[in-house]
Amino acid sequence: MARRIVIIVVIVGAIGLLVAGVAVAYVFRPPATPSGAMTAIPVQASSTQTPENTAAASQTAAPEGLIVAELIQSKSQARFIIGEVLNGESTSVVGVTDQVAAQILIDISNPANVQMGVIQVNARTLVTDNDFRNRAIQNEILDTGLYEFITFTPKSFLGLPPFGAVGEIFVFEIVGDLTIRDVTREVTFDVRVVVDSDTRLHGLASTTISRETFGLGLIRLPRQVASVEDAVRLELEFVAEAVD
Repeated sequence: MARRIVIIVVIVGAIGLLVAGVAVAYVFRPPATPSGAMTAIPVQASSTQTPENTAAASQTAAPEGLIVAELIQSKSQARFIIGEVLNGESTSVVGVTDQVAAQILIDISNPANVQMGVIQVNARTLVTDNDFRNRAIQNEILDTGLYEFITFTPKSFLGLPPFGAVGEIFVFEIVGDLTIRDVTREVTFDVRVVVDSDTRLHGLASTTISRETFGLGLIRLPRQVASVEDAVRLELEFVAEAVD
């Protein structure tokens, strides 16, 4: 009888190890690759932008007095920053990608006229300093095989002045809908923009979101990740230039 119990325990343990091994292999499998080059959704004056408009579009025509600018990927970076305890030590995890795209309709003389298309970030290209973490984030937490893009759809701009000029610095807020996986929530980004010239500007947009609010779970590995903060800081550092 005792021997039978031991055999059953061994079998159950083996099955448990097999299931755990399959689960780990699934989480840490090679993640999906980008479906193609990033293309900015054309911004349309006084219209609502939607991610479904992502088909490689023709150049946007700007109304008189306005300039269509586009984020330069090689000079822009989207990133997240989150605190975690790894192997007993507190650390800040930073995930980055330059695969970000958006168009902006700007009026330097009247900044309040600004309009912006959907900002897209290719989540499949987000990387941290750890390949295992990258695979866990992409395969499980963000499920990038199904949800390739993180998007932000601006709805309103707060705090922009009615007058502006080259060389000025603008500090304002953008309110919009942030979509991660299949969850959309309204968030507000704090923005600082410097107007470099009539055709170029650069800046930084940032906000802090809750993992729980967006349904972003955790993958805990024994004796490695002990805890992860709920607060996630999102940043977009960008350079935009006028479209020819």
